[in-house]
Amino acid sequence: RPRAREMQGLLPPYEVLPTEVNMDELSRSTTVLVEEPPRPPPPRDHLVWSLFTTLYGNFCCLGLMAFVFSVKSRDRKVLGDYSGALSYGSTAKCLNITALVINIVIVIIVITIVA
Repeated sequence: RPRAREMQGLLPPYEVLPTEVNMDELSRSTTVLVEEPPRPPPPRDHLVWSLFTTLYGNFCCLGLMAFVFSVKSRDRKVLGDYSGALSYGSTAKCLNITALVINIVIVIIVITIVA
């Protein structure tokens, strides 16, 4: 039987059970529970804020730049690169805040001049 020897060479070696072990006493199934650690929430991309800044307060294209960084942040978040998404999202947030402050200052200056 050369074929049986070839088959034995392909199978992994098995250990022989000790004689005092009874097969009826062994459990038939095993349940393994694997708990995953809770994932942190994904970083914010500030896309809606950047869109409104682009449409209503696009001083020196700060709103457009914020929108571009928000889209990059969303793309990184979809790919699972949370550190890149956090970086792009924080840049978009800073650009939005800067554009908002500049727009508020411009509105105050215009109101002061008109009054």
